[in-house]
Amino acid sequence: METMVDTRGLACPEPVIRTKRALEAAKEVLVLADNDEAVENIRRLAENMGCAVTVTREQGGVARIRLVRGTEAPPSAEDGPGIVCAPGPDGAPLVVVLSADRMGRGNDELGEVLMRSFVHTLLSLEPRPAKIILYNTGVRLAVHESAVSDDLRQLEAAGVQISVCGTCVNYFALKGKLGAGVISNMYDIAAAMAGAGRLVVP
Repeated sequence: METMVDTRGLACPEPVIRTKRALEAAKEVLVLADNDEAVENIRRLAENMGCAVTVTREQGGVARIRLVRGTEAPPSAEDGPGIVCAPGPDGAPLVVVLSADRMGRGNDELGEVLMRSFVHTLLSLEPRPAKIILYNTGVRLAVHESAVSDDLRQLEAAGVQISVCGTCVNYFALKGKLGAGVISNMYDIAAAMAGAGRLVVP
């Protein structure tokens, strides 16, 4: 039985996240998308998961993306990475470091949008990071009113450790305002980064 996923009006990465969840639960999925970026992202996801992909266009710009899981061989490592993030050698942990409250340099407003998208996407990675480290302006992501505080709390509930630089919290006068994570120190932060199997710094 075909499962339908309506991603119209949803911003990146939500169309991919919802499609991935549907494909993990059903063999046949029909996705509705209303922009070319979502169509291509879903197509790449499906191909990385070994799915057959058929795209048809309707009037009004809506794409119907039909995915059938298990009908194509999964790609080899030479085909490039999928969206699965694996730990390093010998099971060493994946550690994500967020040193700013926005992603990239250039337009600050765009950088905030990208950071929200990045943190939200971490919820869908398998396996998830073992630890997320926040320092410098990155500690602002952990305060109650942050746009990503709910995502960080969900990551904590899933077992991800979130370490927040105590010096940075004091510098930005955020003591008592954290909605996620635990106060940490530079020794613990340096040790976690040095012991990481993979260190991701977006």
